[in-house]
Amino acid sequence: MGSIKVFGSPTSAEVARVLACLFEKDVEFQLIRVDNYKGTERKPEYLKLQPSGQALTFEDGKTTLVDSRAICRYISERYPEQGNKDLLGKGTLERASIEQWLQTEAQSFEPPSSALVFHLAYAPVLGLETDKMVVEDSRRKLAKVLDIYEQRLEETRFLAGDKFTLADLSHLPNAHRISTIAGCAALFKERKRVSKWWSDISGRPSWKRVVDMQNEPPAAA
Repeated sequence: MGSIKVFGSPTSAEVARVLACLFEKDVEFQLIRVDNYKGTERKPEYLKLQPSGQALTFEDGKTTLVDSRAICRYISERYPEQGNKDLLGKGTLERASIEQWLQTEAQSFEPPSSALVFHLAYAPVLGLETDKMVVEDSRRKLAKVLDIYEQRLEETRFLAGDKFTLADLSHLPNAHRISTIAGCAALFKERKRVSKWWSDISGRPSWKRVVDMQNEPPAAA
C-alpha cells in the first residue's frame, strides 16, 4: 500500500474527483472513509489533519492538502510517468488550455451544478424546502455553460483537446449527479456533442471504479 491517504467519503464530489485522478494515474492509496454527516464520530487521525471537518483531506507523507483540484494537479505532477500521462498535458500550450478549462469548470460549471444537486437531490432527503428560484436560475446558468461546451466540442473530442485530461476529469462528480436527476439529465442529452463527451468520460474505467465505491454500503461502526 502506498503512502497516500485520502480521508473522506466517495460520495463527496471533492473526494470522488481525487479518487478518479488516483485511479487514472495508477497510484496506490488508502481511503479512510469519514462520514460527512457524523462529525462527532470522525476518526481522531482525521480531525488532527483537518480540525474544521471539511469533506476531504489528502495526505502524502508530510504533504497535506484539502482542495480537490490542487490535489489532482499535485498527483499528476508527482507521478508524471505513471498511468495516464496526459492529465496535465505535455507542453506549455497544452497545460494552459487544461488550466483554462479547469477554471471554467470551477467558476462556471460547478456553482450552478452544485446548486441543482443540493436543491433537487439532497434537500428533499434532508427535509428542506427546495428553492425554485435558485433551481431555475442555476438551470439557466448551467445551460449557458453547456452551450459553450457544445461549441468547443465541435472542434475537439475533449475540452482541452483530443485527449482526456484533468479538464474533463474535474467535471465527473457533479456531472454524474446531474445526469441522474430527472429534468436535469436533458441538459446533457439535448446537446449532441456534450452528450457524446459525457458518455466518453463517464465510461472510463477510473470513474466506474469510483461509482462502485460510492455504491458500497458504509462500513459498520
